[in-house]
Amino acid sequence: MLVTGAAGFIGSHTCVDLLTAGYRVVGVDNFVNSSPRAVERIREVAGPAGANLEFVELDVRDSAALSKLLAVTPVAAVVHFAALKAVGESVALPVEYYDTNLNATLRLVDALREHGPRRLIFSSSCSIHGDVDVLPIREDAPSRPTNPYSRTKAMCEQILADLCVAEPDWHVVALRYFNPVGAHPSGLLGEDPRGTPNNLMPYLQQVAVGRREFLTVFGDDYPTPDGTGVRDYIHVVDLAEGHRAALEHLADAAGFRAINLGTGVGTSVRQLLEAFGAACGHELPYRVAGRRAGDVAELYADPSHAAETIGWRASRGLAEMCRDAWEFQRHNPGGYDGAGA
Repeated sequence: MLVTGAAGFIGSHTCVDLLTAGYRVVGVDNFVNSSPRAVERIREVAGPAGANLEFVELDVRDSAALSKLLAVTPVAAVVHFAALKAVGESVALPVEYYDTNLNATLRLVDALREHGPRRLIFSSSCSIHGDVDVLPIREDAPSRPTNPYSRTKAMCEQILADLCVAEPDWHVVALRYFNPVGAHPSGLLGEDPRGTPNNLMPYLQQVAVGRREFLTVFGDDYPTPDGTGVRDYIHVVDLAEGHRAALEHLADAAGFRAINLGTGVGTSVRQLLEAFGAACGHELPYRVAGRRAGDVAELYADPSHAAETIGWRASRGLAEMCRDAWEFQRHNPGGYDGAGA
C-alpha cells in the first residue's frame, strides 16, 4: 500500500494498523506539518512488522518524483492523506490550501493513470457539508462548504467522481472524517502539529502540559445545549481501522463512493474540556472569544453506511480519546522533536 502524508497524525496511525495487519507499506511525506521522528515511531509501535515499512521523503505535487517512485514500486492501492487541514488557517491562507490540496490530488491521479493502481482511498471531511439542515449527517446531505479547507475537499471529491465517470475502471472511496482525536495507546504516536495548533484537541493537550497558557473557545452563543460548537470526535485508532476496512472492500464496486467515519455522538467544546481535564487530573484554563470565520454550530455523523458497506463501527469513547491523547502528550511534552513553543 502507498500512503501519502504517512508521517501525519492519521497517516502514521494508519501505517501502524496496516503493518500490524500484515500489509507492506510505502509511506511518503514532505514533513511540512509532521516530523521524521514519527516514521521512527511507526516502526517502533508496529514491532517486527515495522520492517515492512519503506519511507520516501517527497512532496506529492512533485510529479517527477512520484512517477519515479511508482515506476519502480508497484502498489496494490493508495491511501491519500497528504494535505493541509485546518479550517482557521485556510481562511487566512486560501491560496496555499488550494495549491497544496488540489494539486497533490491531481498530481497523484496523473501518476496513477500512468503507472497504476487505479484504486484509491481519499482522505475527505464531513466539513464539506457546511451548515447542515438535518442531523445526523448522511452521505447524501448537500455539499455546502463554508471555508477554503472544506472547499478543497469538496473539489477533490468532485474531481475523483468525474474521473470515475470518464474512466470506469477506477475504484475510489472518499472517507469523510468527522473530528479525529486521541493517540496510539502506547503513548508513542499522536498529534504533533508544527507551530501553533489549529485544531482543538492538540491545542488542549498543549494547555494541559503547560506549553500554552489557556484554550480559546471560539463562540459560546451557538444554538447548542451549552452554546459551544458540537462535533463528532472519533478516536484516531478507530479511524485507522476504518481505512483498512475500506481498502479491504475497495474491490466491491467500481466508481466513486463516499463513506462517513464518525461515532454518531456529538460532543461540545465544553464537554471536551471537562473530559480532558478529568483525563489529565486538573481543570484547564480557557477564555471565550467570538465565533471563528467558517465554523458551524453542529456536525455529527450518521455512521450506518460504513457499517453496512465496509463492516466498520467506531468502538472507542470520549474518555478513551482523552486518556490516550494525554498519554501521548505527557510522554512527549515538547512533541516528537522535544521543542516547546
